[in-house]
Amino acid sequence: MCKNYVLLLGTWLLAITAYGQQKGIPYGHNDAAGKYYDVRGIKMYTEVYGEGMPLLMIHGNGGSIDAFAGNIPYFAKKYKVIAVDSRAHGRTHDNRDSLSFEMMADDFDALLTAMHIDSAYVLGWSDGGINALVLAMRHPSKVIRLASTGANLWPDSTGLIPAYWKEEQQQYNDWQKKMPLTSDSDRNTYKVFLLDWLQPNIPLSDMKKIKCPALIIGGDHDLIPVQHTVQIFENIPNAYLWILPNSGHDTLVAYRDDFNKKVDDFFKAATPRR
Repeated sequence: MCKNYVLLLGTWLLAITAYGQQKGIPYGHNDAAGKYYDVRGIKMYTEVYGEGMPLLMIHGNGGSIDAFAGNIPYFAKKYKVIAVDSRAHGRTHDNRDSLSFEMMADDFDALLTAMHIDSAYVLGWSDGGINALVLAMRHPSKVIRLASTGANLWPDSTGLIPAYWKEEQQQYNDWQKKMPLTSDSDRNTYKVFLLDWLQPNIPLSDMKKIKCPALIIGGDHDLIPVQHTVQIFENIPNAYLWILPNSGHDTLVAYRDDFNKKVDDFFKAATPRR
């Protein structure tokens, strides 16, 4: 990851965590709202807020539930928000050696089944945006509508901006110098890093498998090239595109209020506008 982007991402994470703390709710560590579910060999940690139609929120690589600290309060007034720590993230521990988006999508399908939820709206950010797309491809009956921001379909310098991809390459080389890894923490961090270094590997043609309405979102200065985000949009049969001006990867943080309303309108609309 480019050092400038590391600093920016760190700032965003601090900002969204601070927002949750200001509200007095420790998102991601709120035991009053939290519960573990036995899902495909792991105990998946979730927090539920509000009532209404279910809305599954999926965070990005290296993140956790508190990534949505600025979004949960808005949506919890209208939906049953299911915020989740993905496999190998946050409080959802996983001692396996590998990780894939397909594995994670199957986790979310199994989680909804365990919660006796037939289908849900899905909001995903970054890796969570990829997860939202893969979930809709592999388990279409589980997704009513999806909003995906900052997703990519392949891990090279056309699916990521070149500077970001080159820094990931340097990170990979640095990891090789540390081998063999001896601590559980390092092994998990490396596994999560490899998820983005080696994956996803999704052909554009697979986007045709997504049958639900999809809102594809990106920033005009995102870590994902705008052209790539447009390609995703163009290949989903019932998709809508929203590129935020003067925005990086943190669309749902930097434009929180507009983002919340736009996604909410999309979820509620019978025939959403492009």
